[in-house]
Amino acid sequence: MMLWKNLLGRTQHALTPLWRKIRGRRWWPRSIRWQMLAGVVLLETLSICLFMALLVYQQTRESRFRAEVRLMYEANSMAVQAREALQQEHPSWIGLSVTMMGDAPTVASAKITDPVGNVLFSSQGDPSQYPLTHEEREQIAQLSGDQSHVFSFGDHRTEAISAIYTGYDLRGYAWVEYNQTWEREETLALLRNTGLFALIWIASSAVLVLLLSRAISRPLKVLHMGTRRLMSTAHSAKDFPLPVAVHNELGELIEAFNRMVASLAEQRAGLNDTLSLLDSMLAHAPIGLAFFDRNSRFVRVNQVFASLTRLPLSRHLGRTLPELLPQPVAGQLESAIARVFNEQEAVRNLEVGGQTPEGRAWTWLVSAYPVLTTPHEARWVGVILLDTTDRKRGEEALRKAEKLAVTGRLAASIAHEINNPLEAVTNLLFLLRNYCQLDDAARNYVNMAEHEVRRVSEITQQTLRFYRQSTQPARVDVAELLDSVLSLYQGRFHTLQLNLDRRYDPSMELFCFSGEIRQIIANLVGNAIDASASGGNIVVHARRSRLWSDSKRSGIRFTVADNGCGMDEEVRSHAFDAFFTTKETTGTGLGLWVSLEIIQKHGGVIHMRSRAASPGRNAGTVFQFFIPDKAGKQGA
Repeated sequence: MMLWKNLLGRTQHALTPLWRKIRGRRWWPRSIRWQMLAGVVLLETLSICLFMALLVYQQTRESRFRAEVRLMYEANSMAVQAREALQQEHPSWIGLSVTMMGDAPTVASAKITDPVGNVLFSSQGDPSQYPLTHEEREQIAQLSGDQSHVFSFGDHRTEAISAIYTGYDLRGYAWVEYNQTWEREETLALLRNTGLFALIWIASSAVLVLLLSRAISRPLKVLHMGTRRLMSTAHSAKDFPLPVAVHNELGELIEAFNRMVASLAEQRAGLNDTLSLLDSMLAHAPIGLAFFDRNSRFVRVNQVFASLTRLPLSRHLGRTLPELLPQPVAGQLESAIARVFNEQEAVRNLEVGGQTPEGRAWTWLVSAYPVLTTPHEARWVGVILLDTTDRKRGEEALRKAEKLAVTGRLAASIAHEINNPLEAVTNLLFLLRNYCQLDDAARNYVNMAEHEVRRVSEITQQTLRFYRQSTQPARVDVAELLDSVLSLYQGRFHTLQLNLDRRYDPSMELFCFSGEIRQIIANLVGNAIDASASGGNIVVHARRSRLWSDSKRSGIRFTVADNGCGMDEEVRSHAFDAFFTTKETTGTGLGLWVSLEIIQKHGGVIHMRSRAASPGRNAGTVFQFFIPDKAGKQGA
């Protein structure tokens, strides 16, 4: 038992490297079906070769044993026949017996020698031609009695010797040599039969393996195709479940695979819903969102963030912050991202800012937080970016508006306090002119003083009108309303040498809030003066008209135009936005926005046309707004 275990262990130890080399060869089949076939054929071939080697070894041993027994029998038989021939005094029978023995298929030669070894009879022919060899003569001395003796000599030759006695007299020796050719032919015949059986066995096994492997490879092929379809993004629901054509372990494996695919499809549907929800939130969130890796490279970004950086969405992915944003903004964001990665803590309300290429200031409020894929490791950092530029501008505009309101109240108080001294001065001038003996020159000076005092009084009255807003609409004189506003800008018209073109009917009236209409005109005329250069032209028109979209509604159409610098397309698109201004130091960005609110409050509309200066084209801006006369008579 131990011998067989040692033999199997040595065989396995010797065949394992060979098997690895065979499997590593390129010509070794890749499919399970042909691998099983090649493995079975190889195993059976090796088994048959081992079996044939053992069979030849066993057959050789048995043939050698049978040959020795046969040789001893044949030598004894020939010795007996020779003794009988000598006893009956027929020595010729000895030669016949030697010849007959030499004709046997298992005998190569037979001969009879005298007691000293001289050949008397030989089956091969002339006895003198076939004397005994030295090895054969040595065997004569080892023979004792009438027992046969088998020995080997020369080139694997085997021979048997038997003594010939008549009574107690030694008459000679009988020699019979074994025929090696017969043994080889017998072994070859055995090998041929075994080889034929091996071919039949291998062919039968191959057919059986092909059938069995087909039963295995077909389900495996179905599984393989299903796996490839599952990995492909183009597969559809009709590709699954996979057909189950066998009812064994492979069939159970396919059924388990189908259940796994169904579970994955359900999980994928839920995951797709979640991803769609997250993508929708990321795309439509009103704030800028971006995700960065440890090298501060963009991993994901939404459209709001791309709009804030003024770069296409596709240019962000894979880029670093310094490649897209100016310094020191990029450095501040990189420091915040590195801090989040290192400390695993969020950074909130980091304020960064800069200027656009057009020179306008902007401000962002940034918060960064870690995106954890494991409890203790941040894979990405998410950045939430909120544009607070408009809020800061609004806060600044509100401060300016508050200052203007305080200034307005102060101006109204001053105007109110000025009225009393002005009235006293007016009375004194009246007394001076009527009760004093003045020459013509002094009288002219008094008249000039009265004119200037009346002018000061008119300015104070207009200032009080701006401050004292009416609580109910009323009918107002349009010409008086326009003149009161234009008189406030008379000094600027004169300083800038602007040409003012007034066109309106002195008899026009309008049912409205006079203070609010006065504020609209003041805003538009003030903007026109700011946009005009020295020597420019400003037009203020008012006429009765009808609403273009509804001809049944009548009212007054106001026009304020200038030939100043005009507005480009970007400024025009934001002209009526709150807190938008091109006058960073003096403007609040509320004038046109408030004017639009007032016009809409009155049920009117406003139109704007503007063109910036360009070669061959004049610049200028025209504002037209229509206020319906709800309580007035229908004009033409």
